[in-house]
Amino acid sequence: MIERQVMDVIIDDQLIDDCWNRIGVRGDKSCPLLVEHIHCRNCAVYAAAAVRLLDRYSLGQQEVAALQYSELRGKVESRSLLVFRLADEWLALATRCLVEVAPLQPVHSLPHQRSRALLGVANVRGALVACLSLGELLGVDPDTVVASTARVTPRMLILAAENGSVVVPVDEVDAIHRIDLSDIQAGETPSAVAGARFTRAVMQFKGRSLRVLDDELLMSAVTRSLT
Repeated sequence: MIERQVMDVIIDDQLIDDCWNRIGVRGDKSCPLLVEHIHCRNCAVYAAAAVRLLDRYSLGQQEVAALQYSELRGKVESRSLLVFRLADEWLALATRCLVEVAPLQPVHSLPHQRSRALLGVANVRGALVACLSLGELLGVDPDTVVASTARVTPRMLILAAENGSVVVPVDEVDAIHRIDLSDIQAGETPSAVAGARFTRAVMQFKGRSLRVLDDELLMSAVTRSLT
């Protein structure tokens, strides 16, 4: 379990270097340290990554608790948001909707499905989980090509829907950011944007146009797409 979490966790605006998946026992086995350690779990690099994960998880739990306390007192000044990309559009979703950022898995279509947003099901650690097209709900054109020189790894977001988890494929995950509530409130009202009713604001963030999603409306639509 730690191995998968270490691979997927987002810290300090980047993913941990999952060398065990590239050159280790789950990769091409070209790592020179394998001769000495036999398996990646015996390696100090892997152990250090696990320690970093547990440290960050502990800090993250403290941050969530502090945020919940401040929300109860009505003094919330920022929002914890996961920033990710669909096609050429950058989006932000409240982390309270997020269960996990997972590797991309094959999606198996379902016969006679009625929802255009329902892509099928994906296997998540042995369980079949409904897979939805977030782009279909938001009106994002999936065929838009984005030129990039950086290594980009598509991911799946596991979201906490009302009746259980669902997964949504995304083209790129940036990181979890804490964004000032005043900056969100100062963003443009997306009256003419496709899927605008799921959008809270459009703002500039780190040189990008960022679409902050209304998590309550979006998750309600996700639930309806499954019925």
